[in-house]
Amino acid sequence: MTIKQLRAFFTVAQTLSFAQAGERLHLSQPALSLAIKSLEESLGGPLLVRTTRSVSLTAEGETLLPLARRLLTDWDNTEELLRQHFTLQLGKVSIAAMPSFAGNLLPVALKEFRSRHPRVNVTVHDVINEQVLEMVRNGRVELGILFEPDALDGLCFTPFYNDRFVAVVPADSELASRQQISWQQLLTQSFITLQRPSALRLLLEDAVSAQLGGLPVAFESHQLVTVGRMVANGLGVSAVPSLCIRQMEEIGARCVTLVEPIVERRVGLLRLADQQLSSAAQGLCDVLEKNIDLFTASLLDPQ
Repeated sequence: MTIKQLRAFFTVAQTLSFAQAGERLHLSQPALSLAIKSLEESLGGPLLVRTTRSVSLTAEGETLLPLARRLLTDWDNTEELLRQHFTLQLGKVSIAAMPSFAGNLLPVALKEFRSRHPRVNVTVHDVINEQVLEMVRNGRVELGILFEPDALDGLCFTPFYNDRFVAVVPADSELASRQQISWQQLLTQSFITLQRPSALRLLLEDAVSAQLGGLPVAFESHQLVTVGRMVANGLGVSAVPSLCIRQMEEIGARCVTLVEPIVERRVGLLRLADQQLSSAAQGLCDVLEKNIDLFTASLLDPQ
């Protein structure tokens, strides 16, 4: 039994006229008769009684009619639902992003995505870099935004930009008035950073350990906002991605260019290499990739 045959039967059963049914379905009467005959053969018996003057249903045809109505309704609803998903009239997408991106650039991207596709639901997981990697790898989210992983192993990474780390110092500190600060100068102060196993913490330790022998960590936190508030209250200094400059300065800290060594890492979009993205996820990718230069232009300059 095919959907074409079922629709032919249902239309004839509704109109009790092969001529009217043929007009509705844009089929010739021979083609319509063939569809009904094929359906009857596949089911094992007659569904319609046709004379020169009238068309009526057999008992089996009466039994099939409400079932056909329900099947065709479900078919049409399913077809329309998937069409709306493919055209982004409906849908959902889940994305995981490290806090520095989720709290700064992602809302700008989501605003544009929402204006294009107002009926697509977006779930955002604001988690540390390692969890972003794990959620993409395990298929819990289709997309992740994070620092470039050391090993991809079945993952596809699309770089957005290089994020350079800047110093975060108290607004009333002597360091706040400088154009740039070296790591050696910064680490004369108590250092505040994220707790392990934060990728940001590990990246900073790897970058400065060869020259300076490690970070003199005085305070640790799980959240960059807490780190910024500690710095703003004079407990020490820190280093964060340039993406966080506006956030740190809104808290009350100051950001200064950090050199010797310059620490930077690529930030980008992560997905499974062998998985076809949903239409909603692909739409969000398009928005991120199209606008990332505009988003970062005003955020990545520490001056």
